[in-house]
Amino acid sequence: MTDSVDDVSRYRAMLDVALEQARIGRGEGGVPIGAALFDGEGKLLAAGRNRRVQEDDPSVHGETDAFRRAGRQRSYKDKIMVTTLAPCWYCTGLIRQFGIGTVVVGESRTFSGGVDSLRALGVKVVDLDSQECRELLEGFIAEKPEVWNEDIGEE
Repeated sequence: MTDSVDDVSRYRAMLDVALEQARIGRGEGGVPIGAALFDGEGKLLAAGRNRRVQEDDPSVHGETDAFRRAGRQRSYKDKIMVTTLAPCWYCTGLIRQFGIGTVVVGESRTFSGGVDSLRALGVKVVDLDSQECRELLEGFIAEKPEVWNEDIGEE
């Protein structure tokens, strides 16, 4: 089953929230990966960004930041995690652990992470293949490869 034009438009609007977080992170000198958690109706629960550099904490990825800021939820099955980059294994584990039902990915060309694993688990994964997400991250990687390589990139 493919998503309707309305669904894709809604996902792109959600991605704009995550992209804004990525831009803020980039402006702070951090890795430009943003995320946002929405409920099943599309209401924003929280947004976050990768703040590993800013907080000197390797566990503050975009998805974990948004997840923590959203607070406890009764269930996560109907939640939508939106992220500018395919989730790494750490964030894939978070999505799996809490049973988040849908993941919207800005792009997975730069890094494919756990996308296939999530799909195999029955998580709905929507990859928007956003050129803007890709260019933002590629620019950062070119400028600061040592920071990218700390926990995500190839050394």
